[in-house]
Amino acid sequence: MTTTHPATGRRRRVFVPPPPAESVPPVPPQPADPPIYRDLMRTWADRGRTLPGRHDPEWVRLAAPPAGLARLSGSRDPLRDGR
Repeated sequence: MTTTHPATGRRRRVFVPPPPAESVPPVPPQPADPPIYRDLMRTWADRGRTLPGRHDPEWVRLAAPPAGLARLSGSRDPLRDGR
């Protein structure tokens, strides 16, 4: 019987070289933000709010896995075990 499923094993990756630099069109410069957006960003920054494209330490803290998660998973942490 012939199987229609691919054989198990490693997948092959095909390398496709990037196009030559001269064939890539230049990226047009981005226009500056209108003054109303700059003023809004300045107001938000002054009030301590999160701004797009800026590092947000509170989000990093909230999105981090719980501190006790490693103990619950049964994995051993050699730094905590003293080994």
